[in-house]
Amino acid sequence: MELTKKDFIYEGKAKRLYTTEDPKYVIVEYKDSFTAFNGQKKATMSGKGVLNNNISSKLFKILADGGVESHFVKQLDDTHQLVKRVKIVPLEVIIRNITTGSLCKRLGVAEGIKLPRPLFELSYKDDALGDPFIIEDHALLFGWATKEELDKIKEISFRVNEILRDYFAKKSVVLVDFKLEFGKDADGNLMLADEISPDTCRFWDSSTGDHLDKDRFRKDLGDVLGAYEEIWKRISE
Repeated sequence: MELTKKDFIYEGKAKRLYTTEDPKYVIVEYKDSFTAFNGQKKATMSGKGVLNNNISSKLFKILADGGVESHFVKQLDDTHQLVKRVKIVPLEVIIRNITTGSLCKRLGVAEGIKLPRPLFELSYKDDALGDPFIIEDHALLFGWATKEELDKIKEISFRVNEILRDYFAKKSVVLVDFKLEFGKDADGNLMLADEISPDTCRFWDSSTGDHLDKDRFRKDLGDVLGAYEEIWKRISE
């Protein structure tokens, strides 16, 4: 399938979208920008878009091999992917294996607790509101998702966690937590969307505990791109 970039559609914090000759597909361009704290902290680092495109493309392929359908079709070049055009469900899913980040702030629990089973959380996808934490009833009662869609979202999310947690363990990386987004194609099929990268996942080195993700940017830990490069190095071998 040879489709080319046409008209600009949308620009987000980390990506741009473009139409193609086929209305069922769009092209995603990965940017070099970093944002944190709902866009309050910003930076640009050359090479970041290439790394996130490479990492996300590889992880979507791994998930496909495990039976998880996504919008990903193929990587086109260093910074572009061809994906199915989907309408994003206005929910963000967070799967947590270890306590850290906003969970600790909200509940006052210690950081670094390994949970006896993965924790499934939801946020309402709205930048102006700061993507607030919600319960499943909010999604159902306000029509953001149906019961069937939520059940499928939860099932896919836990499957993604199972596949990636085992995969990264073999790379000496702990999958601490991650964010997922879902979308529906023109036929109403629900599938994984957005990206899977150090922007959307927390990765800790299993030996040293070093952060290999966007927390290096959030917390001013330095060598941000080096962490992304390390993840790409481990999964590209």
